[in-house]
Amino acid sequence: MAARLLLVFALVYLVVGDGDVLELTDSTFKDEVKKHDIILVEFFAPWCGHCKRLAPEYEGAATELLSTDPPVPLAKVDCTAEKDTCSNYGVSGYPTLKIFRNGELASDYNGPREKDGIVKYMVKQAAPSAKELTSVEEVRKFLDNDEHSILGFFAQEDGLYKVFTKTADSMREEFRFGYSSAADVLEEYGYQSAVVLFQPSRLQNKLEKAQSRYSGKEDIADLKKWIKATFPGLVGFITPDIEKLFTDKRPLVTVYFNVDYKLNPKGTNYWRNRILKVAKDFTDLQFAMADTDDFGHTLSQTFGVESGSKKDALTVTVVDANDKKYRMDGDFSVDNFRAFVQQYLDGGVEPYIKSEPIPETNDDPVKVVVAKNFDAIVNDPTKDVLIEFYAPWCGHCKTLAPKYDELAQKLVDDPNIVIAKMDATANDAQKGYDVQGFPTLYWAPIGKKDSPRKYEGGREVTDFLSFIKKEATNPPVINDKKKSKEDL
Repeated sequence: MAARLLLVFALVYLVVGDGDVLELTDSTFKDEVKKHDIILVEFFAPWCGHCKRLAPEYEGAATELLSTDPPVPLAKVDCTAEKDTCSNYGVSGYPTLKIFRNGELASDYNGPREKDGIVKYMVKQAAPSAKELTSVEEVRKFLDNDEHSILGFFAQEDGLYKVFTKTADSMREEFRFGYSSAADVLEEYGYQSAVVLFQPSRLQNKLEKAQSRYSGKEDIADLKKWIKATFPGLVGFITPDIEKLFTDKRPLVTVYFNVDYKLNPKGTNYWRNRILKVAKDFTDLQFAMADTDDFGHTLSQTFGVESGSKKDALTVTVVDANDKKYRMDGDFSVDNFRAFVQQYLDGGVEPYIKSEPIPETNDDPVKVVVAKNFDAIVNDPTKDVLIEFYAPWCGHCKTLAPKYDELAQKLVDDPNIVIAKMDATANDAQKGYDVQGFPTLYWAPIGKKDSPRKYEGGREVTDFLSFIKKEATNPPVINDKKKSKEDL
């Protein structure tokens, strides 16, 4: 019986073993990925715990994907051995997964990390990124959708066709692509070689075009840039799925209200049309609308709008290129909205800053920073500053606290160095300080306040001191005196 079980386990291992995952090296990588229309590559390190957890899922997916139509190969690269390849693709963490098409990097892998999810995601990725439409009826059906549609019309497979197909491959997760070379379709729409972006019917109005034709160069980067710039129209509709497409559209004016195209399309477009009346007169700004419920956390945490207050109210915000935030006070009307936008452009609106009050006293060795005194302390041009961004509930922050206090005590006599901390849940961090987890520490030295450096070293007092001795603008003054019993 035991022998039989061992045989079963051996067979299972053979089925899901890594024999179906291609192992690539610096010398084989380019040639191997060129062989495949699509291939998923994992960049890993043998010591990485997350990589070890992913391994059996990835291996099982590799076996299953070899039997799909078309087969999708999975590969892996050991970044501790094949350093050139990993460096070429900017791999900085493990595991990193990327999708390649015909030898070129197409996109990062943003799918699940378990076997069935990997299989499902990659089967979808292997499907054509642009749907072929063979009749006018198919085109109309394709356009009858709530999403933006990018259609290619091609009498022949010319240069624009090749650019279109590669663009569709790289943007398939963000937009719907279709194409047609059918004679009746080309005659109906009047195009022989064109890429056209169609607005969803629910967003079409008299103030802007329902469709826009690309007129740029036969270049993938230019076409992608045009699509991202064109799709919002005068007033874009931000949803959680495409929120990231609006991150580089600054200044961005967003109106939050109860957007509901399923149950209340008339009411939704009633307000959108009022936003349009203002947007058409300020074309240097990007306008958008978003559903209050979808972005309740953003309104609360970023703009201080309490959830549930004035459920039917409209909230107007602006985020500029420097991540400064503005909020319109008072009730919404077209006249108030227009006046607010003009006042913002004239520099007459104060930025909204989420901040605790400035401490009345700040005499402890670790200086307390809030958003309102950030410039005075962290951006002091005469000081090197090490600042910790923490959360009150964070266990790692609580563990760090006594060590951080000890560090500050050792540097308390240094007139050129400040050890500081800020509650990042109650205060806005300035641009340049990317806080994704807690604790996050940054070093802002004299002369480089515009480019603070994330601290990536150890969390012991000796680690901090070694870093500061190396990086401080002036030789640090370190107090190594131990506290006496009278001081305790």
